[in-house]
Amino acid sequence: MIKSLTCIKSCDRFGCEYISMNMTVGPSVTTTASGCPPKTVAFTSQRLSREWKTMEAMMKLYCRDRHEATTRLCSECQGLLNYANVRLDRCRFGEEKPTCAKCPVHCYQRDRREQIKVMMRYSGPRMLWEHPVMSLRHWLDGFRKAPEI
Repeated sequence: MIKSLTCIKSCDRFGCEYISMNMTVGPSVTTTASGCPPKTVAFTSQRLSREWKTMEAMMKLYCRDRHEATTRLCSECQGLLNYANVRLDRCRFGEEKPTCAKCPVHCYQRDRREQIKVMMRYSGPRMLWEHPVMSLRHWLDGFRKAPEI
């Protein structure tokens, strides 16, 4: 498991900025539509890593079907995914994190929360066909009790 802090470049529709997160960035050759290199993420926790992979798969499915992006995410979806990544990394519950729907703390900004809800409502049912194991594990994670604040 990777246990180092790495400074990475985060991109969204407002531009690029450097932020520090508890993950690593793999080398890349190509760039995304916003000019930032795509990144591979590895969280230190297996649970958070699985949560990240599920979020990424849902976002790719949504972007492919709604924005007709073929190989990469559009800049809007990439920005939302980067934002979700930061929120997941900074979650106060860490490995004990419940699914966001059952979390007592809503850490997303209001407009971003609405965007995530729309994306998940669309992608959730389709994940059964695209990624059945990932979908089942996420469903099972939904039975986790929310930690006390």
